Amino acid sequence: MTENVKKLDRKLGLLHATASNMSTMVGIGPFITFPLIISAMGGPQAMLGWLVGTIIAISDGQVWAELSSCLPGEGGSYIYLKEAYKKYFGKLIAFLFIWSFLLSGPLEIASGLVGMMHYISFILPWLTETHIRLLSFGAGLLTIILHYNNIKFVGLMIIILWIIMLATVAFTIFVGLTHFHASYVFDFPKGWFTFSWGFVMGLGGATLIAMYDLLGYNNICYVEEEVKNPGYVFPRAIIWSVIGVAALYSLMNFLILGVTHWRIVAGSIHIVSDIVNLYYGHTAAVIVSVFVALTAYGSVYSLMMSYSRIPFAAAKDGFFFDWLKGIHPKKHFPHYSLLVVGSITCLASLFSLNFIISATLSSRILIQFIGQAIGLTLLRKTQPGLYRPYKMWLYPLPSIIAFAGFAFIFISSGMEAISLGLIWIMVGAVFFLFWAKGNREWPFKPAVQTEALL
Repeated sequence: MTENVKKLDRKLGLLHATASNMSTMVGIGPFITFPLIISAMGGPQAMLGWLVGTIIAISDGQVWAELSSCLPGEGGSYIYLKEAYKKYFGKLIAFLFIWSFLLSGPLEIASGLVGMMHYISFILPWLTETHIRLLSFGAGLLTIILHYNNIKFVGLMIIILWIIMLATVAFTIFVGLTHFHASYVFDFPKGWFTFSWGFVMGLGGATLIAMYDLLGYNNICYVEEEVKNPGYVFPRAIIWSVIGVAALYSLMNFLILGVTHWRIVAGSIHIVSDIVNLYYGHTAAVIVSVFVALTAYGSVYSLMMSYSRIPFAAAKDGFFFDWLKGIHPKKHFPHYSLLVVGSITCLASLFSLNFIISATLSSRILIQFIGQAIGLTLLRKTQPGLYRPYKMWLYPLPSIIAFAGFAFIFISSGMEAISLGLIWIMVGAVFFLFWAKGNREWPFKPAVQTEALL
């Protein structure tokens, strides 16, 4: 009992928050998914996907900024959704978020592990797909072990990995600037801008991958109880992260297109290493591969920290398995929740990267992102007097853009991904009904007895 009443330590500031978000956002994304974006639209016009994705991310970042500043609490979306929908079906929507998170969260972390090992395979070309998956599993176990420390140590690790990420991106930009050929960037295929359903779906596919790469601007929201002055820190960390990383991505990918033909980019699984190998030789490419791998690990490390707090927050609120609210008696972190998220991550890392990416987005969009865009409007109507340290600029335009953008991405993700997302939600709804009935919660909550009123 005593470990459950301990409090988490508030040791993270604005620098830690911004570093955590940016490390999570960059991760392995642009280093391994840019070829997928190019393939989705068949040419340099895929940069349109980055533009659309950036607009959606900035708009959704404002949704997160307002919700995080007015609804403090460890757990992020779990808190926001439960509070926004509490007059309607708050417990159901919050439960479905936890349910979808148990699939999407570890999958997102696992994508960093698998992507990291793809770059390791440049250094060790004899690695097979089986080797990559087993190494990803082992790296997941190592991450759990490294997180068995107090939050101050974790925050220091985040900043170190963030610096490595910035150095890696800076070098990639340097290579692009010194070997740039405008003819590559503007080598559009014939009829590339013929407006059609195929063009729309290609843009949707490119935007989906761009949004996957940009995920993470909300990362710090899941560790509110470990952040100093969250009402001040969260909005700034979110907005700065989105704008900063979107600018880095756009510049980096534009330059990558300028150093080699887009058809070569589309066929690579470790494009940055291949480019450095072309211009600077194998040794330099190996060094860059190590830095890219460490950058990817920065994303993994940050996500493991924040996502392990979500089941903890739900359990502490009496809404999930009670034992998950346990806090380590000496290190003061939610160790049982960390073990659950870490274990599922290790298992998820055994799947292919393409499957992991599609499953991450399809299982998250409807409940979390679209749900929050609607929830913010509901919250403004039902609780107009709620203290809001940060208010969305140009409300409700960013909410509308975020809603429409994520709906577009979901529709463009293909029937397989759509089916996965819908089936997972339906199974979760059935599971919720069993849970609610057993705990006599909504919609099975018993009516007030007459005797209690006398």
